[in-house]
Amino acid sequence: MRIVIAGGHGQIALRLERLLAARGYEVAGIIRDPAQGDDLREVNAEPVLCDLESASVEHVAGILHGADVAVFAAGAGPGSGVARKDTVDRGAAVLFADAAERARVRRFLMVSSMGADAYHEGDEVFDFYLRAKGEADDHVRTRLGLEWTVLRPGSLTDDRGTGQVRLEADTGPGSVPRDDVAAVLAELIETPATAGLTLELVHGSTPVAVAVKDVAGN
Repeated sequence: MRIVIAGGHGQIALRLERLLAARGYEVAGIIRDPAQGDDLREVNAEPVLCDLESASVEHVAGILHGADVAVFAAGAGPGSGVARKDTVDRGAAVLFADAAERARVRRFLMVSSMGADAYHEGDEVFDFYLRAKGEADDHVRTRLGLEWTVLRPGSLTDDRGTGQVRLEADTGPGSVPRDDVAAVLAELIETPATAGLTLELVHGSTPVAVAVKDVAGN
């Protein structure tokens, strides 16, 4: 299985790439800075250079050709302004989903955010972020050619993962280690029966594999 991850140098993506490579999958991560390539190779992922803010759908579809799974894990980052919330968190996600559909990549995972809502109100940068993520999620869910799953983690931490989570359509607010987000994504990739679900994720008391199995097909 070949898996292509947008935002391949992100903190969740690097963890996910390591997990997937250890399971024997062929993993590629899209990056825009060549200097990040060694970090991907260190986790046994193939670095692919592409700037999703300026690339065409056709170009990205070419990168995705032959892939079995596409994962959007890119983000403008906490220090970015309103403009990049639109060009990355919304625009790049929309582009990546359209390219995946064009390349006939059936399985698509969107790493979103708890509270993402196209109609979220407010004028702070984080409010723009939640609207951008909500618009991207809405777009992905209209792509009839994709077997999509939208994952909405709570507040992200760098604590060591526990392997214990709460994964539901509505968990309520909470936090979750990035380690556990990556572990859930890996299980979602291997559980196609989770297609069509939008799921919230926080720290909990259920083992990751069990939590994913429990929501599959619901």
